[in-house]
Amino acid sequence: MTEAVAAVGSGVVDLEDLGLDGGAHVLVKLALDGLEPAGALEVRGRHPELAAHLATWCRQQGHRWRPGTAPAVGFVERGRTAGARWVGATRAGHCDPAVPGALAPVAPAEWGLAARGAAIEPGGPAPRFALDARDEVWTDRAAGLYRQALAAQWDPAAAIDWDTPFVLPDQVERAVVQVMTFLIENEEAALVVPARFLGQVHPHFREIQQVLAVTVADEARHIEVFTRRATCRGGELALSSVGGRASLQTLLDEPDFAVASFLLSVMGEGTFVSLLSFLERHTPDPLTRRIAQLTRADEARHVAFAMAHLERHATLDPGVRGRLARAVERRHRELQTTAGLNEEVFDALVLIAAGAPTPSAIAAGWARVQALQAEMNDARQGRLDRLGFSAAEADALAALHSRNFM
Repeated sequence: MTEAVAAVGSGVVDLEDLGLDGGAHVLVKLALDGLEPAGALEVRGRHPELAAHLATWCRQQGHRWRPGTAPAVGFVERGRTAGARWVGATRAGHCDPAVPGALAPVAPAEWGLAARGAAIEPGGPAPRFALDARDEVWTDRAAGLYRQALAAQWDPAAAIDWDTPFVLPDQVERAVVQVMTFLIENEEAALVVPARFLGQVHPHFREIQQVLAVTVADEARHIEVFTRRATCRGGELALSSVGGRASLQTLLDEPDFAVASFLLSVMGEGTFVSLLSFLERHTPDPLTRRIAQLTRADEARHVAFAMAHLERHATLDPGVRGRLARAVERRHRELQTTAGLNEEVFDALVLIAAGAPTPSAIAAGWARVQALQAEMNDARQGRLDRLGFSAAEADALAALHSRNFM
């Protein structure tokens, strides 16, 4: 087949013994690519059905077939309508999002699932993606955060030594189980919310899809490790409170992508970064410390994505801040009649920070939890400040955040 390949584009193609039933049309098409419409390609070959098959193929493809004499089997005259599937095709944006204007401001529905940069043949389905506007979803940091996330993926079986020996007082172990139970249901919300929006993002903004997808994978892994820690001593999971589930339900019910990202990640997961850091510093067993360390790094990345997306969004549309503020106020009103943070969780954090059920240890644990709450509030104010809220607005909104942390 070496000679056939060498002949492509020269006006002559020798197919040797290859027939169209074995892929000869591929070489014919390659050779035709080098010809202008009405240009003739001489076809040579020894397959007994080659002429008949080429005559049929030419009719189907919009070319003209002329029989020839040896050594030519015949000639394919390139038709003017050949390659009609490319006629009217548009490009689905540019492949490089770093190039100004590379992304469409709004991705048309008819692009569907086509790869960004592909030629879009007219016609076909036009699936509806609710998040099809660049400025509603985009951040230039998405691709970098996705690469960071891939590089930082960890296997619970390899990254955590589940056989690490440790002994805790029974009361402290039960406190750890209570906090793990609390973390599990909060991570369920942190999985479901991005998963719900993932299917609404137009594929043109594939980097956003990728970040959301890896976020879902992160949360699934967190649920696994929190569950394994809670049950590693053979006990059952602890209490899930009505107030906690009510708080999380408001996240699941939020239909607006920007608002949901803000409430979940900027306000909630940002607070959880502080909580996991607290556990990493104060938990008395090495297994829980390692789990807190690994999950905290993932959560910090989730917060970074939401902040990058919302900082850009708020810069382009200052009215977004009003929507975010109203969402915090609305959520606060909806949760006013609930008990807020499960009392069992608060007491469990005190016991964990204490390390032992003695008066002096409990006093120290209590002080540490008070400091944690102040740290959470300060960190929320800092993130709100980065989003462009005034100091007074940031202070007021941070104070209205759910007492359930998430």
